[in-house]
Amino acid sequence: MTALTLAPATEFRTRDPESLLNAVQPHIKHLTVNVHDSGMTIWEREIALLLRDHTMVRDMAERILGNAVMYTMASIEHPEVHLGVGKLVDIGVHQLILDTPVWFAICDRYNGGRYKHHAPFIQRRGDGTCLRTAEFLRSIGFAVDEELWAVDGADCSPCDSKAPDSH
Repeated sequence: MTALTLAPATEFRTRDPESLLNAVQPHIKHLTVNVHDSGMTIWEREIALLLRDHTMVRDMAERILGNAVMYTMASIEHPEVHLGVGKLVDIGVHQLILDTPVWFAICDRYNGGRYKHHAPFIQRRGDGTCLRTAEFLRSIGFAVDEELWAVDGADCSPCDSKAPDSH
């Protein structure tokens, strides 16, 4: 009889995109009345803006925003890794960038106050960067939405990693 010895279980915590996004609220310094006047959390604000500007149900807006926050955090924390998103997740990334008071707060809180540029290429890439990005996000503790990454897995819109502090 062979005994199977298991290694001690290690705790693996999933990083929560909603908590990461809401943590920027105290860092909002621009147009604070506009951002804070609704009484919503930053997460709820970005969901409301996605629903205002795009035809989707709330569940899809939450999935897209969550994965956009994951991608954004990875691009800030690991600028040396070439990452990219597909069309669906990019909707959420653009939402974060377009809400400039929130984007500046993200840069302040998570990027040491340095502005994180958005420098997309015109041509989409079909080299599997999206799938590799999803795999990388999992490796740093995020629970990615497999469906969102797989749908655009070979059709990616990476930014120019050679531009200073670009994602």
